[in-house]
Amino acid sequence: MAQHRCVTLVPLFNHLAEAEQEKINQLVTHQKFAKGEQIITPEQDPRLVIVARGQLKLYQLSADGKEQLLRVAEPGDYEGENALFGARNANLFGEALQSTEVCLLQHRDFQQLLLAYPQLSLKLLAINAEKMAGLEAQQRFFRMEKIEERLATYLLDLAKAAESDHVTLPMKMKELATFLGTTPETLSRKFKLLETAGWITRHGKHVTLVDKTELEEI
Repeated sequence: MAQHRCVTLVPLFNHLAEAEQEKINQLVTHQKFAKGEQIITPEQDPRLVIVARGQLKLYQLSADGKEQLLRVAEPGDYEGENALFGARNANLFGEALQSTEVCLLQHRDFQQLLLAYPQLSLKLLAINAEKMAGLEAQQRFFRMEKIEERLATYLLDLAKAAESDHVTLPMKMKELATFLGTTPETLSRKFKLLETAGWITRHGKHVTLVDKTELEEI
């Protein structure tokens, strides 16, 4: 596997000078996982996991053993910083959704980086605030009774983030259904409902919001 500078992908590090990024890159190890392999488990020692290529599904298990999808990490995203500060989640799992390459930064090295570059702490706080906002947005979906309302809101959020009416779904139907708190079958029906009404068009993962006003009315 070709080694690459993972730190250039990560907002936490890519604002640093090139020489500083190179020092950090020398601390990380590279690892490749096949689809379905566990990358993060509660039993692991704390470490920062940076997605270089592929996708990482982050989820928790409910009391009855069902997955609760938290988010899908894309290249440049990372997970594990809370555990590095001692706030470990004993119910956090990360699974490769496809062939996925990650860079790993161990606890001791991460702590040394924070001492060497104090500005990283402020950057980390800002990024964590964004991640918390994303989790709060997901909780907002679960407060909506109708699945079509959750779907319409999700699509509108995607369009707002992309600043375009043409969006690409960042996850497969199964993961999106879990994220929205429903089943793939129900989600497919709701997509069809919005298409039949003429409010969206969809071709695979590519969705165009035709009538945002009606979607907002849902």
